[in-house]
Amino acid sequence: MSELRATRLEKANALKDLDQGPYALGFQPSHRMQALQADHADLPNGAERDVTVSVAGRVMTRRVMGKLAFFTLADETGTIQLFLEKAGLDAQQEGWFKQITSLVDAGDWIGVTGILRRTDRGELSVKVSDWKMLTKSLQPLPDKWHGLADVEKRYRQRYLDLVVSPETRETFRRRAGLVSGIRRWLDARDFLEIETPVLQSEPGGADARPFETHHNALDLPLTLRIATELHLKRLVVGGFERVYELGRIFRNEGISTRHNPEFTTVEIYQAYSDYIGMMELTEQMIASVCQDVCGTTTIHYQGTDIDLKAPWRRATMHDLVRDATGLDFTSFSSREEAAAAMKAQGLHVPELADSVGRLLNEAFEQAVESTLIQPTFVTDYPVEISPLARPHRSKPGLVERFELFIVGREHANAFSELTDPVDQRERLEAQQERKAAGDLEAQGLDEDFVTALEVGMPPTGGLGIGIDRLVMLLTDSPSIRDVIAFPLLRPESRTEAAPSVG
Repeated sequence: MSELRATRLEKANALKDLDQGPYALGFQPSHRMQALQADHADLPNGAERDVTVSVAGRVMTRRVMGKLAFFTLADETGTIQLFLEKAGLDAQQEGWFKQITSLVDAGDWIGVTGILRRTDRGELSVKVSDWKMLTKSLQPLPDKWHGLADVEKRYRQRYLDLVVSPETRETFRRRAGLVSGIRRWLDARDFLEIETPVLQSEPGGADARPFETHHNALDLPLTLRIATELHLKRLVVGGFERVYELGRIFRNEGISTRHNPEFTTVEIYQAYSDYIGMMELTEQMIASVCQDVCGTTTIHYQGTDIDLKAPWRRATMHDLVRDATGLDFTSFSSREEAAAAMKAQGLHVPELADSVGRLLNEAFEQAVESTLIQPTFVTDYPVEISPLARPHRSKPGLVERFELFIVGREHANAFSELTDPVDQRERLEAQQERKAAGDLEAQGLDEDFVTALEVGMPPTGGLGIGIDRLVMLLTDSPSIRDVIAFPLLRPESRTEAAPSVG
């Protein structure tokens, strides 16, 4: 690698001596590759078109064969072939032919001017008459990137992955389309996006361990937000009837194919709605955006066809657990009775699951969650694990909540929001007691939020959707790291710090 870099540095110095960069200020292409290919699709094989064009991009491949040379030039939209021919050039023109064939390497950014020609084999080409070095690359491109045994190099050096992998670029284009599509869908229905604080004095809105930091000037301990929920609800209290925020969330948790400590959600709140209304909103929005991004509502994920066309299946947590395990949690009168029944079925009973409701959720996670492949709204959760949700209108001990599961993963979480400030205080105080007892993911008591509820919040439906997991679904990506441009990774060891990219 050091020898290759030294050779390229020598070429960069030679270009500088020739007043050819090697780092230009700019270039004005007349066309992008995709448009050029489309505009001249009618050019016959073996013919030339006396139309002068200028294109710029990265050299992906090069073949020099004496008096002929062929380069592949790529921009963001596609590629085009460059055709270079020494025959017919005068002595002065032969100089630039020698320069481009001897000093340009794969990986360099160049701009060229010439007329169009389609080869006998049907390849649209620019017959180069002039060129300019835009940026000299000092590192060679990977030769066989897809054959790397260590796939983490694709995440650590995402820029190289993007250079050589059209599939990766398409994933992030599709992600951008999904994000903008969600915003357009919500904006068209009079939802207003309002940004809420990332730095918070009391994290809330989710059961998660926060990242902690400190504001020096105020000598104030702060955390990064673990959800946008409590501030968006304050906006509803203030009179905004339809609000949302699409942005980053931070949770100090482990890293896996489904989890990254920094991730993206959209949280949506609608006054005068409830969790039933949020179900309808969820399936309509996701199906609509999927149609726009993928061109269909039937997608293929890791070998399975998933139908996202509304309406989706709805089932209660109790029913799903009973069907999967034979256990009817409505019949248990104590935590001990439920725990014994779970153990008899071979299910694990965590010590922190200190109630029948928490054990019901444990049974669901162990026996049901992974089996929910097609879109399924799981409804009516235990109140113990839902401190911000409204009590169920007809089922004591439960709340009006759903989670959306697709391909065995949670994709969305929604409530009929709790608007009773007395009940909310009691639940958050119970959460605070769990936190004091050592539950690092339990929520604390946000006094200002409770005060806001005392001012009065109308009946409200709230919804949160994980953007990264939704992108995984729509791009057939097995890992969350495939859909986050720069995922958090473990530090490299000293021996791994300077990996070969060739």
